[in-house]
Amino acid sequence: MVALWLYRSSREGPGIVLYDYQRTRASKHPNRFLAGFKGYLHVDGYAGYNALTNITLVGCWAHARRKFDEALKALPAEKSNAQVAAKEGLEFCNRLFAIERKIKELSAEERYKIRLERSRPLVDDFYAWLKYQKPRVLPKSAFGQAINYCLNQRERLVAFLIDGRLELDNNRSERSIKPFVIGRKNWLFANTPRGAKASATIYSIVETAKENGLNPFAYLKYLFEKLPNVDIFDEDVLDKFLPWSSDLPSECRVNK
Repeated sequence: MVALWLYRSSREGPGIVLYDYQRTRASKHPNRFLAGFKGYLHVDGYAGYNALTNITLVGCWAHARRKFDEALKALPAEKSNAQVAAKEGLEFCNRLFAIERKIKELSAEERYKIRLERSRPLVDDFYAWLKYQKPRVLPKSAFGQAINYCLNQRERLVAFLIDGRLELDNNRSERSIKPFVIGRKNWLFANTPRGAKASATIYSIVETAKENGLNPFAYLKYLFEKLPNVDIFDEDVLDKFLPWSSDLPSECRVNK
């Protein structure tokens, strides 16, 4: 089994996208990578993150919403337009996302206050509704699985209410993993761990450059021209070459 772990920064600070190649999806890999880190981590529902310490896991409402959408799509054609319970679950999620769209550009403090006033009551109603629905639904049905997912992920899903800097979903990471997934047919020749690690490193540089408004080709060209001549014994020499450095020349940037 082969796994590519993705780690990326939040909206706070410079955009960083890192791909970490490992041979398995074992929890020891994020434990190793995140050793010493304390704070919040946006994740999907994978249980491998449960072993992390000193970290608050923040769930993804886009995943929760998708479960109800899949439940609706699994209905027979004659019931697809009926007023079914799965639509209520989807509507709860939609209302949360509608609130987020309105407060997206506000400060973290303002987002936190509005979430307590508007999102928390909605989340409380949602979980009361889930508990009501659970004994009335076949657990292995698509709708039953959507309900169980949300109930099992409750601690993670409500975590966004703790801090206004947190997001409602993990879509930033989802978008960051797509370039690697889409391009994987181009590097099938990377049939060794060294080749896979090299691919992960290159993608990390390119995607982080794009996150910081750089032209990847121009940025890499600049690095290849300049780095061979730097003093490798200077601990601070690489700072001015990082994708978010203000010392980078204008030709490296998309908008000159």
